[in-house]
Amino acid sequence: MTQTPTPTRATTGRRPSAVLIGFMGAGKSTVGRLLADRLGVDFVDTDIELVRRTGRSIPEIFESDGVDGFRTIEENVVCDVLDNHGGVVSLGGGAVTTAGVRDALADQRVVYLRVSPERGYERVSGTDRPLLATEDPAARYAELLAERTDIYSSVCTFEVDADAAPDAVADAIVAELARELDVRTPE
Repeated sequence: MTQTPTPTRATTGRRPSAVLIGFMGAGKSTVGRLLADRLGVDFVDTDIELVRRTGRSIPEIFESDGVDGFRTIEENVVCDVLDNHGGVVSLGGGAVTTAGVRDALADQRVVYLRVSPERGYERVSGTDRPLLATEDPAARYAELLAERTDIYSSVCTFEVDADAAPDAVADAIVAELARELDVRTPE
C-alpha cells in the first residue's frame, strides 16, 4: 500500500480562494476550473492529485486498500493541498465523511455544490465509480447522497444549486464570494 506522508498543518499560511464540496456528479471539477479561471487563480482537484501522488487509480486504491485505506490517503492529500494551495480546490465526493478533512475545512471558504439525485446520477451514469458498483446504481446514488447531505451542509460556508449549467454555477459562486467580501469590508 502506497502511503502519502501525513501533512503538517499551516505550512504556508496560504488559504484556498474556495473549496468545492458535493456529491459525485455535482460538477466540482468542471465548475472548479471555471471558477479558478474567473478568479485568476490555479485549480487543484484532490482526486486527480491523489492519483498523481499514488500512481494508482481510485478504483485500484479502493480494491487494494479498501474504503478505509482510501479515506486515509485522501485525508492526507486533502490536508496537504488545503495547507499549500491558494487557488480553487475541489474535493472528492466522500472526503467530508472523514473527521480530519472536516476539521481541516473549519477555517476555509467551503462551497457546497448541491445536486439533485436525478441530475447527479445522470452525470455519472456509465462511469467507473466504485461506490456505485451495485445492481441498482441509481438507487445507490440517491441513498449515498441522502446520507451525506447533512454533512455537506454542516461544513459549508454557503450552498449553490449545481443542477444549473456549469457557467451559471461558477457565476453564482463568484457573486456570493463578492457579497461575502462586501460584508466583511468595513466602510
